Amino acid sequence: MDTKKISNLLTRALHLEFLTAEEGLFLFENAPTADLMYVGNAIKQHHVPGNKVTWIIDRNSNTTNVCIANCKFCNFYRRPGHEESYITTIAEYKQKIEETFALGGEQLLLQGGHHPDLGLSYYVDLFKELKSLYPHLKLHALGPPEIAHITKLEKSTHSAVLSALKEAGLDSLPGAGAEILDDRVRRLISKGKCGGQEWLDVMRAAHQLGITTSATMMFGHIETNLERMEHFVALREVQSEKPEGAKGFLAFIPWPFMDEDTILKKIKRARNQCTGDEYIRMIAMSRIMLPNIINIQASWLTVGKKIAQLCLHAGANDFGSIMIEENVVSAAGAAFRFTADGIQKAISEAGFVPQLRNQQYEYRDLPVNMLQQQLDREKMLVD
Repeated sequence: MDTKKISNLLTRALHLEFLTAEEGLFLFENAPTADLMYVGNAIKQHHVPGNKVTWIIDRNSNTTNVCIANCKFCNFYRRPGHEESYITTIAEYKQKIEETFALGGEQLLLQGGHHPDLGLSYYVDLFKELKSLYPHLKLHALGPPEIAHITKLEKSTHSAVLSALKEAGLDSLPGAGAEILDDRVRRLISKGKCGGQEWLDVMRAAHQLGITTSATMMFGHIETNLERMEHFVALREVQSEKPEGAKGFLAFIPWPFMDEDTILKKIKRARNQCTGDEYIRMIAMSRIMLPNIINIQASWLTVGKKIAQLCLHAGANDFGSIMIEENVVSAAGAAFRFTADGIQKAISEAGFVPQLRNQQYEYRDLPVNMLQQQLDREKMLVD
């Protein structure tokens, strides 16, 4: 092991230098986990000093499960005309939103499939109606593949589609559908989705319009370790190009491929073999390779409470959402769940102070009912 090279690269990372994909690969494959965790945590402290770990209350709802992308890792979608296909109605949205508000949330993470008949006017009308019914609702909606799909249906441009959606009520754009931003991989696992370059171009257009976004990575299937590092570099470059004053990517969220009953597992022999150690190393590498993205989220939904807690000591500063509803990743085997109380306890047990946030990573006060519950629990402990 070249300890001198490891030390040199980690020192450069501590100075927030941009490491190449090859340098990142060397660290990922050779540096001790403890060293990666130390540097990941130090970079986190640079960006987000203090002892707070953020979390959010929101609901992951789906506009439709109809999709023609045919991703081989997805158990959620149905083909057009399938007896189990649906398009969510306004009445159903109202029930979901009012439940979310009652639980202290203010945001709907709204995504769906590549429906061949749902174009820009559908989403513009939907967003306008939801905002007219609930003016304070935050819409963290769609994602680059859906924007690319709508753009093709409309024979338009990413900027024009995003502008119309922003005017209709889109507040922020999730980083969905990134998977691995390499077209060798994408051709094998998600051929019907936009390519890696178009995914990045949609995000560039969003940043130009002042729309905040997040970025993701689904790893541990058929990609190489180098392709993971190249994914980091591509995101970092787009973040570097954002206009002055724009926030760009607010956060990065990596998660391991969930393989239960997926076509990818059956025909490509892909398996979810990501260990806890590997996931922690990937969180640390996220910090090291993405020094210009402030927030890194640990995916407790896919790795569970204990590993996610360790990630808070390796560079993660966010625990994500309690996910009142989540259908896509769960359909492939993600079985972990948290209540608002549970997620705060998990953060506290890891040695941090839980802090409720909104999608812009601004702090929120706990809803009155949650605050009262905490005060009642504390009183019972004293008594």
